[in-house]
Amino acid sequence: MSKFDVAVIGSGPGGYVAAIRCAQLGMKTALIEKYSTLGGTCLNVGCIPSKTLLDSSHHYEDAIKHFDTHGIEIPGDININFEKMIGRKRSVVEQTTKGIEFLMDKNKITVFQGLGSFVDDTHILVDGENKETIEAKNTIIATGSKPGSLPFITIDKERVITSTEALELKEIPKHLVVIGGGVIGLELGQVYKRLGAEVSVIEYADRITPAMDSACSRELTKVLKKQGVKFYLSHGVNKVERTGDTVQITATDKKGAEVSFEGDYCLVSVGRKPYTAGLNAEAARVQLNERGQVEVNDHLQTTASNIYAIGDVVRGTMLAHKAEEEGVLVAEFLAGQKPHIDYNLIPNVIYTWPEVASVGKTEEQLKEAGVQYKSGQFPMRALGRARASMDTDGFVKILADAATDEVLGVHMVGARVADLISEAVTAMEFRASAEDIARMSHAHPTYAEAVKEAALAATENRPLHI
Repeated sequence: MSKFDVAVIGSGPGGYVAAIRCAQLGMKTALIEKYSTLGGTCLNVGCIPSKTLLDSSHHYEDAIKHFDTHGIEIPGDININFEKMIGRKRSVVEQTTKGIEFLMDKNKITVFQGLGSFVDDTHILVDGENKETIEAKNTIIATGSKPGSLPFITIDKERVITSTEALELKEIPKHLVVIGGGVIGLELGQVYKRLGAEVSVIEYADRITPAMDSACSRELTKVLKKQGVKFYLSHGVNKVERTGDTVQITATDKKGAEVSFEGDYCLVSVGRKPYTAGLNAEAARVQLNERGQVEVNDHLQTTASNIYAIGDVVRGTMLAHKAEEEGVLVAEFLAGQKPHIDYNLIPNVIYTWPEVASVGKTEEQLKEAGVQYKSGQFPMRALGRARASMDTDGFVKILADAATDEVLGVHMVGARVADLISEAVTAMEFRASAEDIARMSHAHPTYAEAVKEAALAATENRPLHI
């Protein structure tokens, strides 16, 4: 029987990063993955393929809508080779997953292909081509999540689909009805809207992305409406039925009236749920809560002292980079170090165009907590760089403590804010004030100047360029 210091079950961003860090710290490490490729949801059917299609569809939209304005004239029609677009997406996924295999070899991590399930708290059965049991002094559960649904919906994976199937369609939908106005639904909805589909988003809450700052929700709604996406807010879906190639969706609006939608595809995007099927957690005395999450303490230790859990399968936001940080934390804790994570400073990003990014507290959270704060906001349209690139939608908003000027939250909508948010994370990790950011030199012309200007607005209400 093979023996290891650490076994990691699940090879998504949390799992493979945890395995690498454990190996770097001198632990003999095993990684168990039930699928034939490494990388989990993020690399195979999530983050990487969706961003690939977002980029491809963005290029197409630029070509048909914006090239002429730039003085770029293309004779003849511009056509979509959708099969080729999906093929490029597969190629990017393959390159990325092969990169994880390389990292496993480089760090001398033993990879087992098969379903990992606990025999007891130190033994794991790997059910693959051959069944074998390994022994692990410590185990890290990193089994991730799966798309959620509603009890009355039958996901047939053909016309009533999840994000997984939406990344592998054989055709561009004529009318894609999206149930759920969250990150995944909006990103994939924008992909297919750009490619020519009619897109309708049905959201139960009174705004899209309800967990984000309401200013970001309003701005993104405005921009996506301008792009042709239709929104039906405060609508509760109560029936989804497929007849042939048609899907009929019935919902109730805020006045109690019944509303019907008909499309050729229905994307069910109502969140994700922890995935522990087949783990046999009870055999290792690992307790799950009522939401199906693995119960953990502040060190991400489960009810079995030598077993830890990270990522989507535990409490908190379901984000790849949150899982990575937790994987590193557990590895370093096992090595006797004293790592920490400030969960308030885990950034959140929506990769639509314009992008949306945020870190820290929203204005609604500060109001609810009774925190006295000040706000500074600066529009992207006032930047020379934004006008040069024709990316003038959006803003940067900084929330700072009214007494100390410490930055409490930063919220952005605009071009490349997925990258720009890291400036805010860095500043907040060092507990910067709005004045600190305002006094830092920002290169001109850049999108980042909006951060400086918003900080000026929050500090003394004196932005320079509006």
